[in-house]
Amino acid sequence: MKRIIFISIGVLALLALTITKLFSNAKEAKKKIYIHDMQAAVLVETSHPQMHTFESAFSYLGSFEAMHQNNICSEGSGKLTELLVKDGDHVSRGQVIAKLDNELILLQIETAKLNIAQLKNDNSRFSNLRKEQAVSSMEAEKMELALKTAEVQLKQLQKQLKSTLVLAPFSGVVTKKIADLGSMVMPGSPIIELTDISQLKLSISVPERDITKITRGQNVNVYVDALSTSIPGSIYSISVQADALHNFKVQVIVKNQSNQILAGMYGTASIDNNQKQSALSVPRKAIIGSTKNPQVFVVRNGKAHLSAFSPGIADGNYLEVVSGLTAKDEIVIKGQVNLEDKMNIKRNK
Repeated sequence: MKRIIFISIGVLALLALTITKLFSNAKEAKKKIYIHDMQAAVLVETSHPQMHTFESAFSYLGSFEAMHQNNICSEGSGKLTELLVKDGDHVSRGQVIAKLDNELILLQIETAKLNIAQLKNDNSRFSNLRKEQAVSSMEAEKMELALKTAEVQLKQLQKQLKSTLVLAPFSGVVTKKIADLGSMVMPGSPIIELTDISQLKLSISVPERDITKITRGQNVNVYVDALSTSIPGSIYSISVQADALHNFKVQVIVKNQSNQILAGMYGTASIDNNQKQSALSVPRKAIIGSTKNPQVFVVRNGKAHLSAFSPGIADGNYLEVVSGLTAKDEIVIKGQVNLEDKMNIKRNK
């Protein structure tokens, strides 16, 4: 019994020593933790928003689109007997790309020609008989009308024969084969997809504040990212309706020498503005966060207040202030990495 009591006392003593040691270690660790004094002043450098003249060129990123891309369809009906192109082939405007079965139409044309020949002979005889008053004028006129009707029918058949040839409406590259040999096609049935990239449209989004600086036909310099080269272009179209973000779709047309640029590649359009713009601005080094939602530290009564403002145009060093700051505001341009909202500051003299 005494042995159990001694063991229990030993265990309790060991537990007490362990707890005491843990409390001692916690106090030592707490002493080593740095707690920033919010009342201590942080050394910073300040300035004021100033007027800055921005460069006269604006750049917009976009992607290239084919000038023409259409499904080429059949005008006639029948079985597809010949497909004269394949994927990747270059075709010229007016080139035959497919043929439909035309055997029945050819027979009908031959029959129509024989019928016309017979009607011409009959019409010639009726004309002579009419002079001799052997037939009435009405019968002669019916014969003339029958001949003209047969000639119209022949023209219709010849047009049907022409529609058995599927022609390329513009020059381009076959990018997709849609119908196969032996398929029965109807008027409007697609045969191939044809894409013209001899000219390309670069589609860009221009914000509302810049759209009035752009005019149709205006010269543009286009940089092709994939080829690391620049080519000339011009404004092709300007949308009259903005999207939900108040951006307008603008298309820039460029000539594609040797078809080096492919549809879907990225390009950057640089548009010159003849009127340079001066505006109240802050240096980029003062900005906290992104240029879309910028903030700066504004000094009031010896404290740094984190303040947001509405941005405008930007260049490499400055960002325009549309609203939210004035030229009288004192802003932190150096040392803000150590700042938090409403902390005390002291100016670097």
